[in-house]
Amino acid sequence: MKRSQINQAVKAAIECFQTGQWALPPAPRWDVTDCGLGQFEQVGLVLVNLAEEPEYCEKVMYSKFHQVTPLHTHRKKIEDIICRRGRLAIELWKGHPELTGKGELFQISRNGKKVEVLSGEPWMLEAGERVKIVPGIYHAFWPESQEAIIGEVSTAHDDAHDHFFVDTRIGRFPEIQEDEPATVRLIHEQ
Repeated sequence: MKRSQINQAVKAAIECFQTGQWALPPAPRWDVTDCGLGQFEQVGLVLVNLAEEPEYCEKVMYSKFHQVTPLHTHRKKIEDIICRRGRLAIELWKGHPELTGKGELFQISRNGKKVEVLSGEPWMLEAGERVKIVPGIYHAFWPESQEAIIGEVSTAHDDAHDHFFVDTRIGRFPEIQEDEPATVRLIHEQ
């Protein structure tokens, strides 16, 4: 990923956060990824770590229309994904898509209530809504609005070793091509 793309992504995220009146903490810890695929406009995410405590973590994320966070799961992390602004499509699978039938019914917690969903069938989170994702549930998400602010509250986790993507080409952190000075340093660069 080019540094100029990272700088532009951070700038767009800051503008969206300001428009949505979402205040960032002093010295935010930025993370921008194209998942190693080199197609940031289609596959990628901007993240800011708000809290990194031994018991829990919190992030705020930014994504543009149809910019996908690809299908993945975690072995340890339990997380709530929260649509803070915009509309967020989310696709959940009861297990690995190669082992779980599309359309298989299973239970999740949406807005604190148990509901049944179908594996592989996308559905919408409106602003303010949340879904709880437990280990082993594969999930992907993307905005159906022009852009979205997405929250994540989770158990403490290891970003480098607790992401398991269906597409094995995907990497958690991008390789960076320095084509202009950095406006921020990313988490994995610090």
